[in-house]
Amino acid sequence: MKRRFRLRKVIGIILLAIIGVFAFGSIVMLLWNALMPVIFHLPLITFWQALGLLVLTKILFSGFRGGGPKGRWKEKLNDRWTNMTPEEREKIKQEWGRRCRRPFRQDEPSRPDESITK
Repeated sequence: MKRRFRLRKVIGIILLAIIGVFAFGSIVMLLWNALMPVIFHLPLITFWQALGLLVLTKILFSGFRGGGPKGRWKEKLNDRWTNMTPEEREKIKQEWGRRCRRPFRQDEPSRPDESITK
């Protein structure tokens, strides 16, 4: 019974992977053919060329290690944050709060001063 369930699960994963490859390839092909010839005067591409483009971008931008550079960057940042003193953490929070505050605060009026009359 468990063996059938595992076989179904493996077949399901394989089918989803195949559908995903065809979906992503089709999306890349449709986007390329809709945008690139009009914007940059490039030729239309086929589905297989779109798949090749996907593989090429995967190799160039993330490799095959998995996780990509973002995962390692987050780990380094997390290690740095955990090794900080509470004073350093508070200083960074205040600095980023100053940099990332919203342009219109709740306590500030959103319109010019209404007390000025014409």
